[in-house]
Amino acid sequence: MAQESGRTKVAVLASGGGTNLQALIDAAAAPDFPAEICLVLTNSPGAYCLERARQAGIPGRVIDHRDYPDRESFEREIDLVLREYGTEIICLAGFLRILTSSFVSLWLDRMLNIHPSLLPHFKGLHTHRRALEAGHDTHGCSVHLVRPELDDGPLIVQAEVPVLPDDTEDSLGQRVLTREHVIYPLALSLLASGRIDVAGDETRIDGAPGPLLLHWDDK
Repeated sequence: MAQESGRTKVAVLASGGGTNLQALIDAAAAPDFPAEICLVLTNSPGAYCLERARQAGIPGRVIDHRDYPDRESFEREIDLVLREYGTEIICLAGFLRILTSSFVSLWLDRMLNIHPSLLPHFKGLHTHRRALEAGHDTHGCSVHLVRPELDDGPLIVQAEVPVLPDDTEDSLGQRVLTREHVIYPLALSLLASGRIDVAGDETRIDGAPGPLLLHWDDK
């Protein structure tokens, strides 16, 4: 998948502040990381992710969904820009637009998403609150390949953290976020270096059944 430079070209799609984008930027700054970020693309003019891109010397582009009559024309423009920059892998990092099945199929098994729960638990929003309300003693985050269904697709890496007795939605969310910043670069590295095989809804990583599960003992 890599270009002549030896590194796979990655576009990051974001709509907001982009702390996961920053984690990817920081990881890709290492000369031995197998991917380079070629583009940061947002649908939101003024989003701070553009400033993160500027500071890192990465091209930033705005494609405002409000300028297009429908999702299909909006996504056609995204696809054109992605290909203009030679994109091979897409990382979704808080991109607040639901993508059509047509777009997903164009980038099948080349588009990653990160979600703040241990999928398949708690798809959608307010995952930390729901984990607490459900009385779960573990929680975490997941990186997966994107499918048309919301927060669905073959899992690559998950990070598990214990739910502590005094946890609030905010404290649990902040702790999970630090794990997101670890597993997203890891998952991208695995995909960019060709270490992942996909069969249906399952992954194999270096020949072993996925996902890779990381544990933290927060006492």
